Amino acid sequence: MAVDALAFWVAEPGRGEIRAESVPDPGPGEVLVRTTYSGISRGTETLVFRGGVPSGLHATMRAPHQSGDFPGPVKYGYLSVGVVEGGDPELLGRTVFSLFPHQTAYVVPAAAVTPVPDGVPAARAVLAGTVETAVNALWDAGPLVGDRVAVVGAGMVGCCAARLLAGIPGTEVTLVDTNPARQTTADALGVGFSSPDDAPDGRDLVLHTSATSDGLQLALDLLAAEGTVVDLSWYGDKPVQLSLGGRFHSDRLTVRASQVGAVSPARRHRRSAAERLALALDLLRDPAYDALLTGSSPFAELPRVLAELADGRLSALCHTISYPDHRTGE
Repeated sequence: MAVDALAFWVAEPGRGEIRAESVPDPGPGEVLVRTTYSGISRGTETLVFRGGVPSGLHATMRAPHQSGDFPGPVKYGYLSVGVVEGGDPELLGRTVFSLFPHQTAYVVPAAAVTPVPDGVPAARAVLAGTVETAVNALWDAGPLVGDRVAVVGAGMVGCCAARLLAGIPGTEVTLVDTNPARQTTADALGVGFSSPDDAPDGRDLVLHTSATSDGLQLALDLLAAEGTVVDLSWYGDKPVQLSLGGRFHSDRLTVRASQVGAVSPARRHRRSAAERLALALDLLRDPAYDALLTGSSPFAELPRVLAELADGRLSALCHTISYPDHRTGE
């Protein structure tokens, strides 16, 4: 019999609502997942909430299990953790991660879920999609032992990238952000911290994640000669302005894009997207990532939470959403 479920939809730009969903029984090769936690990917999801996805990129920006279309109504999201309650017997009872929107229960192909390793708490596992983005960025960037690296933008992706970079021997990593409170986060991640005004220059590599023109300009300005900026930001419909008349040409600086939609060319012929995601989940055994989980709300409050994240009333790195136990309603 079909399962009754609830899902979060962006009804129109700036307004979210909870809608009823009917979830069918899982068929062959499918699983029924009951959600325990989901995470809000703040940068992308607030952009979607505000209706900021450019019309020419509606198809490109579709999430794997999205319903509806931009600017709305649209069911969007991709950081979901739950327990398999039906379908594939090999997965029954397993805690899994899926790139599914915010919904209390859902059916997907068994191949669309990845088991969460022992030692990774379910709430921390919502970061898998973000760590996966950071893994892909490091594959794109190719940092070397002893590199001097800055990460401009201490959001979810920037913090995950900084933690991965910190594991490379001899690497000097500085997280750069306008919010001085991110010093505490940097300390927990084992990296340095600086404001934009005091950021160290002469960097071999800079990862940019702030999604602002000022941040990208700063990333370029921090490079040593022949250094590279790897830009992970998604700007949506915001114009980006850079000053390229100074050292950009004389010092042979490079700006290149990185995004998670395809496995980095550096590993594309040797790693699948599924293997990349499994690696990200395994990396989340590291408790340092708990520093990114900066707030939690029950599922019923998601329309308010997204609105407050979008307009800045609520400050968070990764705000998690907890789901009621359908057996108890709590």
